[in-house]
Amino acid sequence: MTSWARRIAGAVTGLLVAPLLGACGHLGTAWEQPTVVASFYPLAFVARQVVGNHERVVDLTHPGQEPHEIELTVGQTADVVDADVVLYEQGLQPAVASAVAENRTGPTVDAAVSGGPLRAGDPHFWLDPVRLARVTEAFSREMARVDPAHAADYRRRGHDLERRLHRLDEQYRRRLAHCARRTIVVSHDAFGYLGRRYGLHVVAINGLSPDAEPSPAHLRQLHDLIRTDHITTVFSEALASPVLADTLAHDLGIRTAVLDPIEGLTDATADQDYLSLMRRNLAAIQEANHCD
Repeated sequence: MTSWARRIAGAVTGLLVAPLLGACGHLGTAWEQPTVVASFYPLAFVARQVVGNHERVVDLTHPGQEPHEIELTVGQTADVVDADVVLYEQGLQPAVASAVAENRTGPTVDAAVSGGPLRAGDPHFWLDPVRLARVTEAFSREMARVDPAHAADYRRRGHDLERRLHRLDEQYRRRLAHCARRTIVVSHDAFGYLGRRYGLHVVAINGLSPDAEPSPAHLRQLHDLIRTDHITTVFSEALASPVLADTLAHDLGIRTAVLDPIEGLTDATADQDYLSLMRRNLAAIQEANHCD
């Protein structure tokens, strides 16, 4: 959708939602059942881990949906307006950011701020578990502020998730400390934060957009890099087409594997969660780069 069309759609949504706002009263009574809106899966995972049984968490991005491209329904925009807390990332989903800016007056937690400074144009901070731990701390602190009756539970559950994320970070550091090579070739450039945290050189076929087409010059550079660095694996991902990764690997006689950017769950990963998918990614990198 063009930026002009998106502005028109946003204006229409605003006109449709405005009459509903008076009817959308607080979903809970005396904070008996806080409602949290999270804009996509990694943030919904954090929200559910922190609020436990005190909540109803609404994930604006459905399983299998590419989070960058969502447009909100009238009902989802009403959820953003009426939620007790909204957990989102400025810059990842324009439709969500617009709904927050134009209609939201209540508490919000912006992961683009609480997770630490972001690399220009790259929203994929959650693949660095240390950054996601910072978001967890900020979110649990905000939940404790707006719902003091359950503050101790939010803090306890938040601290527990932070500990698990830091253990995950330790596993990555230990298991990627000694590798035969430190370059990984991925289908799109979602793994920059992970690479910087653990000393990996991440080379993308498609750049930051999974739909971008690489130039012939870039493909030639990839061929040369793979041969020179003796790379054994090209990584594709769950929510994007594997065609370019498969073609590149076939041309060079090497294997493909999946490295999940964990932007959302799919039918194949419905029984997994953020932590298990990150451990699966770790095992895939270890195998591809022959890490001791």
